[in-house]
Amino acid sequence: MNKKVVVLGGGTGQSNLLKGLKLFPLELTAVVSVADDGKSSGKLREKFNTPAVGDIRRVLISLSETEDIIEKLFDYRFKTVGEFDGHSVGNIILTALSDIYGNLSTGVKEISKVFNLKGKVLPLTDDNVVLMAKMSDGKIIEGEHNITASELDIKKVFYKKNPKINDEVIESIEDSDAIILSMGSLFTSVIPNLVSKDVITAIDKSKSKIIYVCNIMTQPGETDDYTVSDHIKLLNSYLGKKKIDVVIVNNAKISKTMIIKYHKLEQKDPVKLDKENIKTKIISKPLVAVAEDNTLKHDHIRLGLEILNYLIKKWFFLDILSYFW
Repeated sequence: MNKKVVVLGGGTGQSNLLKGLKLFPLELTAVVSVADDGKSSGKLREKFNTPAVGDIRRVLISLSETEDIIEKLFDYRFKTVGEFDGHSVGNIILTALSDIYGNLSTGVKEISKVFNLKGKVLPLTDDNVVLMAKMSDGKIIEGEHNITASELDIKKVFYKKNPKINDEVIESIEDSDAIILSMGSLFTSVIPNLVSKDVITAIDKSKSKIIYVCNIMTQPGETDDYTVSDHIKLLNSYLGKKKIDVVIVNNAKISKTMIIKYHKLEQKDPVKLDKENIKTKIISKPLVAVAEDNTLKHDHIRLGLEILNYLIKKWFFLDILSYFW
């Protein structure tokens, strides 16, 4: 029987991670943040009062067995002067399904059957949530798009109104064998899954080990100058009794050309591994890859293998103990 792995996150980081994990015999559940309010997702949220569908779209593509054709279809964006301009086909279809079935979760479940997914995709909530942030000057900013656009440091994120977490999300977490916090925007993709007391209680009830896949680069406005230990410390501050058990980091060298490019164009820098400040287990491997668009990403196959290797060792040890116990 395959072990149950829950991946919490959102954005391109989570979808890239799932591309690797789906290659292995794991029972995957992706819990996706739905607080995005920019671009296409934001317009659809405002018009149809639905949770953000953009990150859901990415995760559905990544877990589909027919990834190429689904990606071409779901990521196709209309170029027109009408109301469809800038919207992706996938976002429109998911919004329609949400309207047809009365909530996004049911819509996602129905279309998942068509895609023959290698895993389960769950929106964190069916509520049209609004992410809030307290900034370094004490100011409160409303909306994910406005938060990321601010030049001030983020001190804390929370929801304007506490959402009703989907029951299946809670059940999946409590019944999981491992929980993975994916790479991605720390304050606006990963942590939005952790600001609910119900989610934290479910994590604490689970028997899971918590794995964190650390970002390769910092993110301006969110994690400027953050080291690996800073990422861990921040995530642990949102977690409950259970904390991160292991962090996976890239140790492959990044070319000077790429470092200069990221710093000048995007104000991003490599996340430094400060082992002396980290008490949790560290898995440090060459995991970086240069994508076709000349951007840095995690090598999803290598990353999936490292996660699987760690989990197999843990599960084998626990299975042996339970056998003799």
